[in-house]
Amino acid sequence: MTGGAIRIFARLVTAVQPDWRGTAPVGGQRIYYANHNSHGDFILIWSVLPVQARKRARAVAGADYWGGKGLRRFIGSDVFNTVLIDRQREGRNVDPIATMAGALDAGDSLIIFPEGTRNLTDDILLPFKSGLFHLASCRPDIDLVPVWIENLNRVMPKGEFIPVPLMCKTIFGAPLRLAEGESKTDFLDRARDALLDLRPNHLEMR
Repeated sequence: MTGGAIRIFARLVTAVQPDWRGTAPVGGQRIYYANHNSHGDFILIWSVLPVQARKRARAVAGADYWGGKGLRRFIGSDVFNTVLIDRQREGRNVDPIATMAGALDAGDSLIIFPEGTRNLTDDILLPFKSGLFHLASCRPDIDLVPVWIENLNRVMPKGEFIPVPLMCKTIFGAPLRLAEGESKTDFLDRARDALLDLRPNHLEMR
């Protein structure tokens, strides 16, 4: 019930419109990867997925933020069943890739943010971390779908608590997979370009 209420609220505030530009809205298992500007990014993607896909979609999120106490933990763990990852290497005793792969093996889809943290800079997109490559390597038969989130950083400006009503869009691109023999650098560049290509007016802005 809480998840449904959050979904309705998110869609009312953002009037989010899904644009299935390169793929169809199907319920099968996928890895959705997106740009990251706000803590509400995964909610926006989750809210526009088909109902069957939404039931099994889990966001990959930082344990330092969503695994704390109080409301964040309730939303992250109890409502959305996020896959919590320890982003600090020192003292980490669980392999994040193994944790994500375990969720995939259980039949879940993932929503991940390859930049690794929110992009609060003036850059269009931060460099991708290597996790996307390692995940594609260990589960090569699962499609990776790029998703560009447009305008959410304007709905939730940095430092603001009250959202500003504004239409958002989630643009879903064509699925991709790791090619045989493809290097980490080449794959991450290709995945990053596939995401940037979804950005409105990308030719003028890249």
